Amino acid sequence: MKKRVYEVLSKHIDHPIVLEKPKDKNFGHYATPIAFSLAKTLRRNPMQIAEELAEKLREEEMFEKVDAIKGYVNLKLSQDFLNEYAVWALGHEEDFAKGENGTSILLEFVSANPTGPLHIGHARGAVWGDVLARIGEHVGYRIEREYYVNDAGNQIYLLGLSVYLAGREHLGFEVEWPEEYYRGEYIADLAKKAVDDLGEEKFTDETFIPEISEWAKDRMLELINENLAEVGIFFDHYVSEKSLYDRWDEILTKLADAGAVYEKDGKWWLKSTEHGDEKDRVVVREDGRPTYLAGDIIYHYQKFERGYDHYINIWGADHHGYIARVKAAIAFFGHDPQRLEIILSQMVSLLKGGEPYKMSKRAGNFILMQDIVKEIGADALRFIFLTKKSDTHLEFDVEDLKKEDNSNPIYYINYAHARVFSLFEKAGKSQEEVFGVSMEGLGEDAYDLLFTALLLPEVLEDAFESRQLQKVTDYLKYLAGMYHKFYYDNRIIGTPHEEKLLKLSAMVALSLRVGLKMLGISALKKM
Repeated sequence: MKKRVYEVLSKHIDHPIVLEKPKDKNFGHYATPIAFSLAKTLRRNPMQIAEELAEKLREEEMFEKVDAIKGYVNLKLSQDFLNEYAVWALGHEEDFAKGENGTSILLEFVSANPTGPLHIGHARGAVWGDVLARIGEHVGYRIEREYYVNDAGNQIYLLGLSVYLAGREHLGFEVEWPEEYYRGEYIADLAKKAVDDLGEEKFTDETFIPEISEWAKDRMLELINENLAEVGIFFDHYVSEKSLYDRWDEILTKLADAGAVYEKDGKWWLKSTEHGDEKDRVVVREDGRPTYLAGDIIYHYQKFERGYDHYINIWGADHHGYIARVKAAIAFFGHDPQRLEIILSQMVSLLKGGEPYKMSKRAGNFILMQDIVKEIGADALRFIFLTKKSDTHLEFDVEDLKKEDNSNPIYYINYAHARVFSLFEKAGKSQEEVFGVSMEGLGEDAYDLLFTALLLPEVLEDAFESRQLQKVTDYLKYLAGMYHKFYYDNRIIGTPHEEKLLKLSAMVALSLRVGLKMLGISALKKM
């Protein structure tokens, strides 16, 4: 709707247009302060300009009412326009709320170390990234999902050592555990499987630890992908950190040629302070080994080689300090660091019946994503993780998400959707039978509900562009609440307006269904 309003206004105004939503619905569906901008250019009174513009817009059929108030032009869409838009939307569900953009984006998210099962903190970034991609694709972006596998460095060796020692313990050897190792029952389970798959001889000598490390890393990556698949999350690409280090000499030479590095105290340093970092960072240790940052630099050099228009990384909040140094490296390579966008995902606190949720022994004192999915289901997990901005702390009680009442938002929204299907069943009609019915003659509350249901396209676009996915969950809760109230205030079946009200209900259900689909959730037809 908003795009159509822009098109109509553009016929009369050759100037950038801002559209707002009045807080008081009595002022209309949209308002524009364009007269104030034009007043500066034309050196005229904005109220006079607003009145002249309103006079022209009153001739447009899509507006039922146009008012000029204190320099603002307020616009109320006509019932015919809303009805026609609803007819199109109901007949084109797959295309409803779709947009065109064409910008290509490489989206990297999750990227959890393959050293253990996914915990609840990983899950938030996973769901958030997946939904950002779903909405972005729907509104017209070309998005590819990527998982960066941190399979280099000490943590993978430590995984192999932990499995090796657990395997020896399983075989009856006396084991002396080091101070640092991976804990949890999953290590014991991995060790038993490793003994079966690799053979007992691999647990007789520490020289086999690198082989066990590779085997364990692959098994953990399989487990991570299984955890993600349970909530409908998949990737287009996997990039191995380990494989990238073959290019380190080449990348270090490029940095040196760009004047981006220097040697000091036997180490090589990146001049990241030249691009806003608080201090320069080590990229090569005294012993000649590249640092973790070096891997990130190679990875982002390789990313920009692939020629996407934009790059988005979703990182845990503890990686905040890496933003400036990675962007510094990108700038030294001659790329615009603004093409890399970092979104931070804060941690999650879980309660159960008001008490802190118990940690999992299997995971070594983490709360496992798969345990929460088993308890509340993938749909509830997805929804609750999207109810707040990703960079703010999230706390919720799993018991609330099992309730079948208004306190459980996913239940509340699904109930509104299922209620529509129940109405059609009672009326003995299919939804298609009422698509072409005119809704003329319905009251203002019905048209308010219709307008809100037709707002989904701009809600999705706004949520994606602002990276505030909670706008979609807020909208769905609001629309469901509007419909529940409308249902209680208005009898539908057996009234003279039955078919018109059924069509209105079908439009609400469509927006709820498509909105939930963008969140990776299938709307329920029966409760």
